Amino acid sequence: MFTPLLVSNSHAAVVARGMGKCCVAGAGDIIMDEHRKEMRAGDKVIREGDWISLNGSKGVVYIGKIKLIPPRVSGPFATLMSWADKFRKLGVRANADTPSDAKTAVDFGVEGIGLCRTEHMFFEGERINSFRKMILVAPQVKQLKDALAKEEDLPSRKKLEERLSKPLSIYRQALEELLPLQREDFEGIFKELKGRPCTIRLLDPPLHEFLPQEEEGQRKLANDMGISFEQVKEIVESLRELNPMLGHRGCRLGISFPEVTQMQTRAIIEAGLNVCKRKIKVLPEIMIPLVGNVKELILQKEVILKTIEEIKKERKLKKFPFPVKIGTMIEVPRAAVTADEIAKEADFFSFGTNDLTQMGCGFSRDDAGKFLADYVKLGIYEDDPFQVLDQEGVGRLVKIAVELGRKTNKNLKLGICGEHGGESKSIEFCHKVGLTYVSCSPYRAPIARLASAHAALLK
Repeated sequence: MFTPLLVSNSHAAVVARGMGKCCVAGAGDIIMDEHRKEMRAGDKVIREGDWISLNGSKGVVYIGKIKLIPPRVSGPFATLMSWADKFRKLGVRANADTPSDAKTAVDFGVEGIGLCRTEHMFFEGERINSFRKMILVAPQVKQLKDALAKEEDLPSRKKLEERLSKPLSIYRQALEELLPLQREDFEGIFKELKGRPCTIRLLDPPLHEFLPQEEEGQRKLANDMGISFEQVKEIVESLRELNPMLGHRGCRLGISFPEVTQMQTRAIIEAGLNVCKRKIKVLPEIMIPLVGNVKELILQKEVILKTIEEIKKERKLKKFPFPVKIGTMIEVPRAAVTADEIAKEADFFSFGTNDLTQMGCGFSRDDAGKFLADYVKLGIYEDDPFQVLDQEGVGRLVKIAVELGRKTNKNLKLGICGEHGGESKSIEFCHKVGLTYVSCSPYRAPIARLASAHAALLK
């Protein structure tokens, strides 16, 4: 990824790192011309279709296609990693969203997946169309269901039921189309993990991110749906938020649209059952994102457990051939300081330190790069808090949550799945406060393994 606009702690840079792709960001001298589909750097002009090669470590851009060598853990480096594994106490997992990501992670020596982001799966192939269909009718379905629940007059109820019929049919059909696709994804991941645990985060981003924002895409969606362009445009506008990172996302989506949580839970469990038939062990862990109040966790947990019981009844099973853990991300400061209550309902915590830093410090991850370099230079922060965990502030929230959580749930498993899970100083802190594991990009797993050993030896 190469961009003049973003900074190294932006969400795009984080996603690029997780994909094992380098990101050269903040190239402010580059002039981008979208209409001509070209960019200029001094007297150099690069047009759409031209090859460029990037060195993410040095921030260098080369014109042309340079031959690359896939990274491998082998030779003396593999020996060093084996020594590190003998001493480290922290487990090391990877953030991976596809079967190929899971295979890469296992090849880099991880012990499981600490963060599987299910929303990334919806962008694969044609499935985005089914997801968009669901999004377009979901608000209307919810509105009509809420009105129907309140209405006592029988003729009025009948009218509401008639209005609900078509959008509800589209809503259910879209979810039915998505279910086998998600199930197939999870089957592929479970197969690659071969019995290693997999923490699967339920849908997190705000819904507007999945819809086309430009007119051409909206017109195509309207044509596919058989509705007017104006209707699509109106829905897209209604879903847009002023501050989407703090808006209708995470567990808030699952509470508003519990059918999505049901579908994802069913896909996870059915995938596990299918893979178990092939004599492959599975260890699914369902993670509910953005919980700030224990009641949010309870509501979503009820949906998950109800779906699990339905599957048992359908398949005439008294119990599954694998355990199912249900936990949450600790990424909202309120969750950290009420962790004792949340831990009563959770099998595990995973600290989402990207958002916890954003909310704890009051920084926008995508905008803070404009001033954070000055903050570090002036000594306000020792390091960029999005790259190295702010131990005095955000770290204190983590420590509070660890202590409170284990106070009410001694068996609570604790991990970290933000970008800090692959950074040496942050890993040392995780070791000190007693986390169970760290999770990072597969390509940063060797760093995490080595840093975990260093932390253990320093004790």
